[in-house]
Amino acid sequence: MIPERVKELGQELYPKLDKLTKDLYDNPELADEEYFASNSHCDLLREYGFTVEENFCGKATGFRAVYDTNKPGLNAAFLAEYDALPGIGHGCGHNILGAVSSGAGIILKHLIGETGGKVTVLGTPAEESNGAKPHYIENGVFDGIDLVLMAHPADAWYLSGSSQALIPLQFEFFGKSAHAASAPEMGQNALDAGVITYTAVNALKGHIARTSSVAGVILEGGKAPNIVPDYCLMRYYVRSADRTYNVKLAERIKDCAKAGASATGTYLEITKFEPEFINLLTNETLSGVYKATALEEFGLDISAKRSFGSGDIGNVSHVCPTINPYFDISGGEPCPGHSTEKAFQSVTDYAYEQAHKAALLLALTAFKCMSGPALYKAVRDEFEKSRII
Repeated sequence: MIPERVKELGQELYPKLDKLTKDLYDNPELADEEYFASNSHCDLLREYGFTVEENFCGKATGFRAVYDTNKPGLNAAFLAEYDALPGIGHGCGHNILGAVSSGAGIILKHLIGETGGKVTVLGTPAEESNGAKPHYIENGVFDGIDLVLMAHPADAWYLSGSSQALIPLQFEFFGKSAHAASAPEMGQNALDAGVITYTAVNALKGHIARTSSVAGVILEGGKAPNIVPDYCLMRYYVRSADRTYNVKLAERIKDCAKAGASATGTYLEITKFEPEFINLLTNETLSGVYKATALEEFGLDISAKRSFGSGDIGNVSHVCPTINPYFDISGGEPCPGHSTEKAFQSVTDYAYEQAHKAALLLALTAFKCMSGPALYKAVRDEFEKSRII
């Protein structure tokens, strides 16, 4: 049962979470530019007694907020995303996602006085581009964190499932310019190298695992038709259900680019233009606690679904026991993600109501693990057996 003190807290807290969601909707900010969003989260968390570090870990719009009981115990972390999309705004619902995470942290703070331990809320900017979470991992931010939880808005309630591993590949072909009519034999056509690569990759798509996908674009390929293009820039996203296969697939994509360079006599440089995202490794024991709590408290019988997208929370799931469930903001009117319609759905009364449930469920799930040593041991044992890095 939901403790009475949490019900009383909700009457005060939930309107503030709704305001945070709406304020971010009205002031959308792109990746690494989320100053208003970051400051808004930090102000709310300070109000509820968290110690807040801004400009965190080299990320100007990142933050870490911690509440420490100063008693031994686990450290549960909630991840707040808050970046918007170009031309769309909060079409992925990060405005309401972040509010849920900060809200969950505040609720959990009010539950663990006797249990002990810490609550951490991490502001993780730029999920839609370069992703802060891999950077945090590399800098040891998740060392000492025992549980990680986050809930994403969707068109229905779902348990934490899977996500695609993602490798971002950049190909740059360097050729030699020449007059395309009077001296074409003096040139080395970088655009041709890109076109050969694009054609070869398209042929390869028919012979890869059904759980994989490859998408690419040519961003630069020449300045004028009477000049042999001396530079071509291509970018690809290579996705698969698991990291091991994705690494192998990325090597085959690289071979296509090498063939394009070889055929045209151009020089090829291969880089990653964004961090690699690893597939989400849901901790099923922790997810089971969330599922049971949702059924007990709200009568929600939630099942999992497979995701064909990618996110940097997948990387986190390989260093800490993690879940990333979904909560409904559509109210029976599904619409595609990354759309203005989805952004509008995040600021309806229905979405606010579901977000309150999601924040509470994340907090209660973490609390059960923090107050049950045997339960957390089961969570940790599963994690140690299944992690790959």
